[in-house]
Amino acid sequence: MNKTIKWGIIGLGKIANKFATDLAIVNNAELVAVASRSQENADKFAKKFNIEKAYNSYESLVKDIEVEAVYIATPHSFHKEHSILCLQNKKAVLCEKPFAMNLYEVTEMIAVAKENDVLLMEALWTYFLPHYQYVLDIVKTQKFGKLKELNADFGFISNYDEERRLIKKELGGGSLLDIGIYPIFAALSTLGNPKKIEAKATFFENGVDAKCNMIFNYKNAKANLKSTLLENTPTEAIFTFDDAVVKINTMFHQPSTVTIIKDDKEEILDFGYKTIGYNFEMEHFNQLIRENKKESDIMTFEFSKNLMNTLDEVRGIIGLED
Repeated sequence: MNKTIKWGIIGLGKIANKFATDLAIVNNAELVAVASRSQENADKFAKKFNIEKAYNSYESLVKDIEVEAVYIATPHSFHKEHSILCLQNKKAVLCEKPFAMNLYEVTEMIAVAKENDVLLMEALWTYFLPHYQYVLDIVKTQKFGKLKELNADFGFISNYDEERRLIKKELGGGSLLDIGIYPIFAALSTLGNPKKIEAKATFFENGVDAKCNMIFNYKNAKANLKSTLLENTPTEAIFTFDDAVVKINTMFHQPSTVTIIKDDKEEILDFGYKTIGYNFEMEHFNQLIRENKKESDIMTFEFSKNLMNTLDEVRGIIGLED
């Protein structure tokens, strides 16, 4: 059960660097190959992380018999293509969020994974972080009563440059898919699917959403959600229960602290993070491979489909076209 899992990475940008940094400290895991469309980029990345093999094509990496698992860190619009490439070559796939561009693509990826009997999981790392699991347990056990309201935001100022991936429409740029996914994830993972969604957006001149305000209405609860590339926001998730307020402090989607406010008293919980935070999803994924499982029991296919379906619904409401 302690078998070493050998990894490859496709797409060597900023997030791949963070992933490789944390993978280096995970027990019984090894990064053995990386791939970029540029040999220069692949060589540079491989040298930085002391990796033996650097490929200038994704096809070469998936043909490498040593690689068991592949982390896909290419732009959103390529997630389906690259996931399917790996799955058809019997490589377990951990694909960065958002899983793909729409529900149709996600459904196709899952179908290919099942056809090839290979593990596939969306890499939404927040789900696996100890502080987030702690808050989920509070919701599930109703420790402070029922959850009545969620306020979650994610925002920062981004310079308008149509050459940047974040702004490029064809690469899935914009606030909603890139960062709005986190507040939406917070709502779906704690309150479930909403009865009704309200949404309004502001757009950049190229048609990419710059800001999106959403209200998710539930039978006995409400979620106020926001994503923006026009301002720096607290980036917090505040859960209001019958008997207390639980706040995941700034940068709630990554390693953070939790404040519990009850009876006019505040308690701050520090989870003692010593990594960037990607190691928690890696360890889960590695164990799934060791146990020969083909789907995560945390980040399930059903949850990934619900998440993408919700993103699709919001895009429809605000008039954001693919």
